[in-house]
Order: sequence, then C-alpha cells, then structure tokens
Amino acid sequence: MPLDRDHVLDEIRRTAQANGGRPLGRSRFLAETGIRESDWAGRYWVRWSEACREAGFEPNEMQRSYEDEELLEAFAELIGETGHFPVSREVRMHCHNTPNFPSHNTFGRFGGQRELAARMVEFCTDRPTLRDVSEICAPIAATAPAEAESAAGEHSTAFGYVYLLKSGKFFKIGRTISLEQRKRQLRIQLPEPVRQIHAIKTDDPSGIEAYWHRRFAERRKNGEWFELSATDVSAFRRRTFM
Repeated sequence: MPLDRDHVLDEIRRTAQANGGRPLGRSRFLAETGIRESDWAGRYWVRWSEACREAGFEPNEMQRSYEDEELLEAFAELIGETGHFPVSREVRMHCHNTPNFPSHNTFGRFGGQRELAARMVEFCTDRPTLRDVSEICAPIAATAPAEAESAAGEHSTAFGYVYLLKSGKFFKIGRTISLEQRKRQLRIQLPEPVRQIHAIKTDDPSGIEAYWHRRFAERRKNGEWFELSATDVSAFRRRTFM
C-alpha cells in the first residue's frame, strides 16, 4: 500500500524539527524514518528538494568538501571537548547536533581509527595548545590495527540488538545482547505466544531503542509495549542496522 503524501510531509517536518529546523538529506531521512525514495519519487515529487519545499523548508545544500587540515582541526576540537578519542557513533551524534561540523563519513579518508590517530599526532606537532589531544591519540596510533579500537578505552563499540516482538495484538520494542535468551525469558513471563517480527543490529542499543520509543510514543500502552499499525511495523522492518 503506497505511503500517504501527508505522512511523508509530516515525517519531513518531524525529523527537521529534531535536526535544528533543517530538513534531512535523502539518505539520513531514509535512515531515520525507513521511508524509501521509491515511496515518494515519481509518485508525489520528482526531486527531494520539491518535497522539502512543500513541507515548508529550503533543502540542504550539498556539504562542501573539506581540506585535510580543516577535518583534523575539527576532530581535535571534538577530542578536546570529550576528553577521549571518540568512536563513530559519538562523531555521528556530534555531527547531528553541531551545525557546520563535517559529516562523520568525511573522516574515513584517513583510514581506520589507528590511521586517524596517527594523523592527529602529526597534526598536533608544533601546536602546543593541542598537547593534550596528542597525548590521547598517541597510544591508539602506536597500537596494532586489531587492538586500536580497544585502546580507545571504555568508549569502544559493543554491538547488540533492538528487537520488535509481538504477543497478542501488542508489540514490544526492547534491546538485548542475546535475542534468543530474551525471547525465552518473555515466553516464560507472558501468557500468549511471543513472535519475533524483526531485529536491528546496532552499536548503540540504548540510543536506538530510545529513538523508536520516542517515535511511537503516541502508541505506547504500557512500558515497552505498543499498539502499532502495519505502517509502523513496516518502517521498523526496513532497518537492518543503525
């Protein structure tokens, strides 16, 4: 069943409000809502910019290219603010919350975490004000590639799942490290059969769980249990990783 035009417009406005009043680009809009380009392109609008304008916004300009020194300076400022070497999800969040901060994808030009740390150490040379940044990056730059992520300390990435289960007419949105173990626990606790609808693999289970709880807040019945529509379920099932 095609998505309603007004639903797409409402989602553009909702996600723009959460993005500081700026509409998302097509890729981020898909990531946030599960609404694919095929759901609107050629059906309601030819271009994404037309959809944004109808929703009441001017579309984003394409992000300009950055020189290496600009990227390294921005990353040094982020390290100075956090006091540690940030992992990818922290960079994404900072990009989301900070206007004009480079997209997290642009830092990939330096390679992995170890290579970026090495470039940061080089960048901090002859910059006395960045001595603390250099001291944070140096141990990571000196590690073997397989050890670089763990050298970042307690902020290293741990994967888990945000799941959608159904029991009776209600759906549960929760998070876990072990899907099978969580399903066994719920089967014991609940009087009706439990069926897994979908699970999203993520390096930020608590954050992604909170996102879906906020998104379906009006459909919450009790705790983590929701009364979802077919459209809601479809949006959740479109995501395999966040």
